[in-house]
Amino acid sequence: MIRSPAEFLPELDLELHDEAVVHLFVRDALVQSLDEPRALPWRTWRAMGFRAGRVQPVGRHQGLDHFAVALPDDHPADLMPDGWRAANLRNWFGALDDETIAIGMRAVQMLEWDRTHRFCGACGTPTEQMPRERAKRCPSCGLSVYPRISPAMMALVTDGDRVLLGRGVNFPAGRYSALAGFLEAGESIEDCVIREVREETSVSVKNLRYFGSQSWPFPNSLMIAFTAEYAGGEVRHDPAELADAQWFHIDALPQLPPRHSISRALIDATVRRIRTGG
Repeated sequence: MIRSPAEFLPELDLELHDEAVVHLFVRDALVQSLDEPRALPWRTWRAMGFRAGRVQPVGRHQGLDHFAVALPDDHPADLMPDGWRAANLRNWFGALDDETIAIGMRAVQMLEWDRTHRFCGACGTPTEQMPRERAKRCPSCGLSVYPRISPAMMALVTDGDRVLLGRGVNFPAGRYSALAGFLEAGESIEDCVIREVREETSVSVKNLRYFGSQSWPFPNSLMIAFTAEYAGGEVRHDPAELADAQWFHIDALPQLPPRHSISRALIDATVRRIRTGG
C-alpha cells in the first residue's frame, strides 16, 4: 500500500531550479525512461528539450525540492524522445520505487487541480495563486478554491471463512476486489459503506471496522477502507456497477488487485486475521 515517505514535507515556498526533482507529466501521463524509470532533476529534462507549461511545488524529501511540472497543453502525449514514454501513473507502479510513486501521486493531483481551476467556477474570471497557501482566489468575486479530495469507501464483507468480492465492469478479466463507492452529500462514511454494499450486491452488513486509508489520484480520491460482517441478503450484483459479485473461500481466492493498492492490503490483512482466528 503506497504511503507518503516518512521524511517528506509538503512545501509551497519553492522556486523551480535545475537541481530540483521534477515529476513531469503530459496532462495525467507521467513521462519516464523505459530503460531506467526514476525521478530526474529539472536540468536533465531541460537538456532533452522539454519546457514547462504549468508548475506546482510539491515538497521536500531527503533534502531535495520536488516539483510537479506539466508540459504545455498542446504537447502530444506520444511525442517523446526515443526510449521515453508518457503513460498513466498506474502503468509505472512496480517500475518506480514506492517513494517516487507516492510523491508522483501528490504531483499529479496538484497539476489536475491547477488545470481545472484556472477560472473561477462562480463568475468565470481567471484565478490567481494565493501566496503561502495551496489555494486559488478569484480577484473578482473573492471565491477561494483548494485541491478537491473526493472521499470513497471501500468495504470487505466477511462471513466466516468467506469474503465478498466484486469485479468492476472495467476490471481486467478475472480480477476481483473489495467493494467501493463514493460518498454522497450529507452521508457519513459509515452510511456510505452500508448503502454502497446494499446497492452493489443487495447484501446488508453490520459491525463495521476501520482498516486504513490511501490517496488514490485518479484523479483526486481518498479511499477509506473498512471490514464489515455479513448481516443478511442474497448476493445479486448491480450490472451497472459490477460485472459480477461472489463469495469466495479464503483458500480459493480469485485474481486480486496488485500489491500497491489498499484493496489488496485490506484483503491480505483480513485473510490473515481469519486464518489465525484474530
